[in-house]
This record gives sequence, C-alpha cells and structure tokens, in this order.
Amino acid sequence: MKTILVLGAGKSAGALIDYLGNYVDSQCFKLIVADPNIKIATQKIASFTNSQALPFDVKDKDALHSLVNQADVVVSMLPAFLHPLVLETCIFLGKDMLTASYATAEIKKYESQVIEKGITVLMECGLDPGIDHFSALEIIERIKNKGGIITSFKSFCGGLVAPENDTNPWHYKFSWNPRNVILAGQGTAQYLDAGNIKYIPYQQLFNSAQQFDLGEMGVFEGYANRDSLSYLPIYDLPQIETFVRGTLRGEGYCKAWHLLVKLGLTDDSFIIPSSIKTWKQLISAFTPTKSNDLQQEVADYLNISMNNEAFQKLVWLGIFNDETLTLSNVSPAAHLQALLEQKWKLEVGDKDRIIMIHEFEYLLNNQKHTLRASLDVIGEDENLTAMAKTVGLPLAKATELVLTKQWNKPGIHLPLDKKLYEPITQFIESKGIKFVES
Repeated sequence: MKTILVLGAGKSAGALIDYLGNYVDSQCFKLIVADPNIKIATQKIASFTNSQALPFDVKDKDALHSLVNQADVVVSMLPAFLHPLVLETCIFLGKDMLTASYATAEIKKYESQVIEKGITVLMECGLDPGIDHFSALEIIERIKNKGGIITSFKSFCGGLVAPENDTNPWHYKFSWNPRNVILAGQGTAQYLDAGNIKYIPYQQLFNSAQQFDLGEMGVFEGYANRDSLSYLPIYDLPQIETFVRGTLRGEGYCKAWHLLVKLGLTDDSFIIPSSIKTWKQLISAFTPTKSNDLQQEVADYLNISMNNEAFQKLVWLGIFNDETLTLSNVSPAAHLQALLEQKWKLEVGDKDRIIMIHEFEYLLNNQKHTLRASLDVIGEDENLTAMAKTVGLPLAKATELVLTKQWNKPGIHLPLDKKLYEPITQFIESKGIKFVES
C-alpha cells in the first residue's frame, strides 16, 4: 500500500488534504496528516476512510524520522524554514518530497545528495510560486511559436478578500500565514526595467507600488517581490527588457503599510520589554513624542496629514489607544501580527479572493502587441478558501503524479516540465482555476 505523508494542516492545506483523502480512498492507498495541533489534523481527515491524523513535534527529529519512514512521498506544508530539516530526512530515507515553497539557496545545496539518492524533490508547486510559473510558460511558448519576441513581462499575484466581504479600510483579511504578510518584502527587491537592473530597498518598497486598473475586477496596487532576476534564466527570455514579479494588494494598502515600516512596527529583530504594556506606550517609544496629542505628533513625525487616508488606516487599527498588548517580550512585528490577526480576521462566512495577472508586451511582424492573462478565484467561506484551493490543488495533483511515477525526475525541480504542468493545468482548470486573456 502506497502512503502519502502531509506535514502541516494549516490554513493552506485544506484543499490539498481533501483531494488526497479522496484519492487514497479511491486507490486503497493511505494518507497520514501530521500537525502540532492534532485537533486540526483530525478535523481535516474526518470524512475519509484511509486517512490518519498524528501529532507532530517539529523539534523531535526521531518523530520526524519515524513519520517519513512510513511514507512513499512527503508533502511539506510546514513553515519554509523547516523544509531543510524535512529534506535531510527524506534524503536519508530515500523518499520523494514536494512543497509549495521557494527553492531557496539553502535548499539547492542538497542537489547533489538528492540526485545521488535518486529521489524527486519538487518545489514551488503551489499558487505563487507555482501556478504563476506554468501559466506564464504556456503563454510564452505560444507567443514564441508565432514568432513573437517578448520585450516585457510583469506578473503579480495577491491573496485578498472578496468584494462582498471587504469591510475594512485596508481592503485586506488574512487567508494564509499572517507572519509571512507581516514580514513581506524585507530585503531588497531586484528586477529589470527597460533594460536596467533596479533595486528597491525595503524602506522604500511600499512607497514605490504601481497601480493596476483591472476594469470590472477592480483597482489594485502591486509591489515588487524580493528577487525577480533569478527567474530570468527559468523563463528563457533573452531579449526581455522589463521583467518583474510582484504582490498585489487593495488600493491604498501600500501607502499605509509604508507608514508602519517607517514607524518600525514590522521589525522582527529585537524584543519589546514587558514594561511596555499598551499600544500607546509602544508607539510613543518609537516616536519623539512631547505632548499628549500622540496622533498629531506621529503624523508630524511621518510627515503626513492626520486626515490622509493612509494615516487614517493606522487610526482604524487602534495603535494610538490605551489598548493592552496581548503578548509580552516579543518583537514589534509579533505585536503587530497579534493585532492584525484580530483586525483582519476572516469572519464566519467570509470569502477570500485570489487575483493573478500576467502582462506581456511583444513584437510580432514589426508590430507591438500586449496581452493580459487574469486569474480571479473566490473562496467558498473562511475555511474553504481560494488560497487553500489555488495553493493545494496543484500540489495535490503533482503528488499523485510523483507517487504513481507518472512524473519522476531525480533532483530538485520547479514545475517547468510540460509533462508535469500540462496535466496539472488541465486538472486545476476543471476545478475553476482558469485564466482569462485580453
């Protein structure tokens, strides 16, 4: 009996587990879902016959070894920093591994060991990264086959909130790991613009967002991801002049987030002492306040009007009030995360939204052409989210293909092989995940 092990049953794992649970029941295989929260894991496999939920302590290497040893293929939905530990175990035991996370430099160091062991490791097979790769590759191939020369490619994606549940001035609610949202963009963004390499430091990133008017879909803004340049060889666009990958947010989000960055509230590098007990005290500690009018002094410090929409988003968060901090001895970023998890929570019945756009400019027969491919997916509720669907379903189908050896390549790979991504594309389109071109 073949066995699939899924490590992690969090926000993005629901659709993955649903598909694999049904799949193993139909094939008389077995699914093990392991998570530190056994209650969550148990809930997610409750309707399946051949599935088992097990507790999992990420610090217990022996437990990890035992879990992986039971499996034919391992799907890691754990936080990205734990993937190397899982990969080391998979290499030692000779098990294939898949994840939706980035193939980082740290992961790529294991390439020779993976090849020597003869196992398949598939990374970046979720939404972004994942669907963005193979949906773009399909269009690129089509343009090239017509004789077109692509000169510009912009790809942006965002996990947002459905219009009918957009009830706060930030136009945002959490549908995936909140910590990743708080720390997003830290580092220096790198991309290609009109033939020139461009860098945007974190301090200016959210102040440099560009606007996207997507017609009936709405108006959004996007900021550049940390590293677009490393993907240039992957997409094989030798004559490209502009190449940027980025993140979408609702209109006005980035200007307001820029203020939080300027204040220092996204800093995760030091601990706020327990003597600071309220948000008003915390904000005062970050600014040269001299009077009781904290809002006015912070606005002056940020060089912005109190009536500015971006500043009013900070007011809405309640950070100028005497509200007690819910955590103690944590970083500013952790305090901000705790606050936003309450303010940006998907309420019962709320739906999230995934939007991805690819914008191409290309030359064909000495004429300039433009093409936009748009993906717009609405979740079902706060549990059956569009995020879980678009992250989990490509990974689930890939797991099936790797498990049954329909796709098997020793090494560390991205979903760039047509023999892999074509069946995944057909599958997710059957589930309503389909681009519209204009």
